[in-house]
Amino acid sequence: MPPTRRTRHSTGPAAKGAQKTLSFGNSKTIKSASTKDLKDIKDIKPEPLEQKLDLGHISSAPAVEQQAKVELSREATAEEVRARKVSDAQIKRYWREREAERKSRRVHQEELSVEEKVLRLWDMSSQFGPAIGIARMKRWVRANKLGLQPPIEVLAVLLKEEDKGNTKIERAHVDELMSSKFVVGEA
Repeated sequence: MPPTRRTRHSTGPAAKGAQKTLSFGNSKTIKSASTKDLKDIKDIKPEPLEQKLDLGHISSAPAVEQQAKVELSREATAEEVRARKVSDAQIKRYWREREAERKSRRVHQEELSVEEKVLRLWDMSSQFGPAIGIARMKRWVRANKLGLQPPIEVLAVLLKEEDKGNTKIERAHVDELMSSKFVVGEA
């Protein structure tokens, strides 16, 4: 025999303690502010918003360029000396090896130079840490300090592009995409 259900036939209020009733009216009175309290509030002068906020995490081109200048201003390390000895042929060989790991070639990157392809691969390599909001050189140095063994070819490309005077090379392509403002064309 199936178990019987207990149904409640009463239409009155719930038994005391059965269920709490929501109350939307507050029975407590709120103390109004005195004029002295208001004077104290008026005497407080707000600081400018720019001074309160730490905008270091926001990726912008000037911030990334500043990071790059700091990285360039220090003395050359053993890795940088080694990277300057990397030839263009070694960089191309590195790219061919990375491309051979894939099932198909990157059709959407055909018009890019080998250097840009290497740097974009570096930007997308998450095992070396985040690429947004940090200069590529600073990211490489950080990954090296953490013992993550970043590719020396990336450092070589960065140094060669900086020697050419290319200041935009320090900013990751994905960083540019994330911080750009898209304007939708009118149809």
